Amino acid sequence: MKIQGKLVSKILGLDSSAIAASCAVVEGGRVLASGFVNMKITHSQTLMPLVESTLKCAGLTLTDIDGFAVSNGPGSFTGLRIAVSAVKGMAFATGKPVCGVSTLESLAYNLIGRDCVACCVMDARRGEVYNALFEVSGENIARLTEDRAISIEELQAELAQYSNVISVGDGAHLVSAGNLAYEITRWQSAVSVCLASQDFTSAKELMPVYIRLPQAERERIEKS
Repeated sequence: MKIQGKLVSKILGLDSSAIAASCAVVEGGRVLASGFVNMKITHSQTLMPLVESTLKCAGLTLTDIDGFAVSNGPGSFTGLRIAVSAVKGMAFATGKPVCGVSTLESLAYNLIGRDCVACCVMDARRGEVYNALFEVSGENIARLTEDRAISIEELQAELAQYSNVISVGDGAHLVSAGNLAYEITRWQSAVSVCLASQDFTSAKELMPVYIRLPQAERERIEKS
């Protein structure tokens, strides 16, 4: 991967889009180190210690990193802001580029090596999920739908047209169609964020992607 003619080789990735938080350092598709916490602890408490410990395990410092990747949505509004802010801060401090990755697309990379339809699902509450479908064929990932907020019933009806569906993500258990990904490959992962990263840009251009309005804004509109 290149930006402005420079090779982006060592990538530090973050994900705190849902309950779990993770950090990884990947070089040329090879995982150098990774850390994962799924204990419902506030991401503002866990994310930077994860960065520190992951870099230490990889024998690297921030200045050794060529670029930063982060899942920038959809997901928890607070979680997205924390991870995006952390990446922007590290990128500004080091002068390195960043890449915002769809959380749902990164989930499809959890299933690399399989031949299936990846049903990437995140719990959006109120009877809805954030979802996108991808065709996974070995190491190839092909998008079948855009990222969207969709009712569980609508998604289950749509999945009826596909065979060999594997549901992945923190909302995978909400979808009864298809098979549930194994625990080790089910959750959002900074490793997959790194693997899915492609278009690197400057830190000031990185923003969260929410899909839906914040809950407070939705409630205000409903009351008006």
